[in-house]
Amino acid sequence: MGTVTRGTTNPNRLRRMDRWIAATHGVELRRADDPVAVDLGYGAAPWTAVELLHRLRTVAPRARVAGVEIEPARVAAAKPYERDGLVFQHGGFEIPVPGPLHLVRAANVLRQYDEAEVSAVWKRLRSRLAPATAASRGGLLVEGTCDEIGRRHVWVALGPEGPRTVTFATRLGSLERPSDLAERLPKALIHRNVPGEPVHAFLRDFDRAWAAAAPYASYGARQRWIRAVRDLAADWPVTDAPGRWRQGEVTVAWGALAPRA
Repeated sequence: MGTVTRGTTNPNRLRRMDRWIAATHGVELRRADDPVAVDLGYGAAPWTAVELLHRLRTVAPRARVAGVEIEPARVAAAKPYERDGLVFQHGGFEIPVPGPLHLVRAANVLRQYDEAEVSAVWKRLRSRLAPATAASRGGLLVEGTCDEIGRRHVWVALGPEGPRTVTFATRLGSLERPSDLAERLPKALIHRNVPGEPVHAFLRDFDRAWAAAAPYASYGARQRWIRAVRDLAADWPVTDAPGRWRQGEVTVAWGALAPRA
């Protein structure tokens, strides 16, 4: 179920997303008896699935990864890269992997779909996540977009209950202003970057905070980013802390950026 993507991929393209997942969802993966992750729509080469397994196992040594692709030829080409904890399967949004899933990563998959289709896809993928319990928030769906070499990312994190947060992540040396990330907004938000929509207001305020933090540029782009995010957090529900800001990230509650009805 789904449409064949262009399949564009590069080694290390999703490193920022992977590191964020490991840092923020690693505890949940370690708690699981059999932590299963899916790299949905990994593309024409298997690199992102191979790298996801490596990065998850640094925080959850028992993690397993299934790369799922809708194009059979891509699955056949990836089969020689299978190893302990890593398999490749033919499939789409139905995800032909048994059992509840602790992570689904869908990077650059929905870019070619219509905005109206996103909600249904999110709902289908969330239905495959491990449910929340008294001791766990449940599985995690990470869906977003990045550029070809992984310098700029924006992604939405969703739990079984729905969207939770939006994360903006960048190589700071490549950034002129925070609104440069607008071109990498996920499908649910990219067409909403217009006056009157929350995401537009957020990026406007981020640019203003960045401009006001210009004196910190003499200490480096990282210090300027940290100062800008600190100021931004006075008016927007930033959910992470300076430890993540130092990585060129900021995460905001979904409700603050969600499209207007």
